[in-house]
Amino acid sequence: MEIQGLPGRLLADLGPAIASGEIPEGTVLRTEELEERYGVSRTVVREAVRILESMRLVAPRRRVGITVQPRAGWDVFDPLVIRWRLAGADRAAQLRSLGSLRVAVEPAAAALAAVEASDDDRRALAALAVELTVTARAADLEAFLQHDIAFHATVLRASGNEMFAHLHDTVGAVLTGRTEHHLMPHRPRPYAVQLHREVADAICSGDAALAERAMRTIVTGALDELNATLD
Repeated sequence: MEIQGLPGRLLADLGPAIASGEIPEGTVLRTEELEERYGVSRTVVREAVRILESMRLVAPRRRVGITVQPRAGWDVFDPLVIRWRLAGADRAAQLRSLGSLRVAVEPAAAALAAVEASDDDRRALAALAVELTVTARAADLEAFLQHDIAFHATVLRASGNEMFAHLHDTVGAVLTGRTEHHLMPHRPRPYAVQLHREVADAICSGDAALAERAMRTIVTGALDELNATLD
């Protein structure tokens, strides 16, 4: 989700500051002070605060102000919250947490997709596996990233489990974060691309065990590489 205009500019400053702890929990932000500091109207401040409130990063209190909330209550699945945390000192912990989530969810989603996927889903996965191969050979990381996000989102959706499907933005955010923060190799590794083809082939053929196994190898390998890079 991209927030445009003046509210987006205000969020681009406040969000990362809160997510990084630069503005710690318990801090009270005053509407009037934000208006003056950023040179924006009360309407702009209210819109930005409304979005932060929807993420549970802040809570407006009458006669108190806009209070920054404890991290335990944040909507940690929100893609913007993920992006802001990845941009700060919390990056390593955030990536490890998201990597563990992927290990828990995506192999199960792949197994379900082998049973539940529609013909359109199967065709989409087969086509995306080809695109991943082509863009990996060309070392086009930006195109590879977009196809990778689409591939994993399609698997999650094809599982037929609405809870899994709802995580597509979360998985997309961590894949994007790995690339933006230079935690991916300059050229995607051939074995990882091959594993994506195996997932697609297994789902297309209805082989749930193979789909689960290949996806587990992808996400555990990604987490292992991440841990090795961050250590």
